[in-house]
Amino acid sequence: MTVLAAALYGLMLPLVELSYHKAKQVMTYSLVMEYQLVMSISATIFCTVGMLVNKDFQAIRREAKEFDLGEFKYYLVLVSSGILWQCFFLGAIGVIFCASALTSGIIVSVMLPVTEVLAAIFFKEKFSAEKGVSLVLSLWGFASYFYGEFKQNKKRNQNQNHEMNSHIIP
Repeated sequence: MTVLAAALYGLMLPLVELSYHKAKQVMTYSLVMEYQLVMSISATIFCTVGMLVNKDFQAIRREAKEFDLGEFKYYLVLVSSGILWQCFFLGAIGVIFCASALTSGIIVSVMLPVTEVLAAIFFKEKFSAEKGVSLVLSLWGFASYFYGEFKQNKKRNQNQNHEMNSHIIP
């Protein structure tokens, strides 16, 4: 399920960019907000139906009662988390609007290790082996992307310099 979720999220950003290009109208900020609204409502309906079928709403009440800081703070964490995720997705969609799905994916990839390290520092969260592997893979992917871009730009510059030098008449 995790691999499937990662694959679907990996497809989401390029598909949003594709839908921007296929739109029969000029993309504006308000249209980007509409995209976000439709995606959020669709995801909410999909998840709510799944939670109703699995009777997960009863589990939320039980978890809230068992939460160390109290039931009110548990619900506060849930609501705050939902709001922050909406801001995250709006930002990701906005980056696609302003730049590209690739840029959005890079920003998300860069923020993963930052989030892990900040959680370990500020929330005194345990830095497990899984988080270490995730951190290394994220940094490796990030470094690989920029190394590839560096090599590609270097090759492009060499080709441009070669073309410019071949057009100079001695």
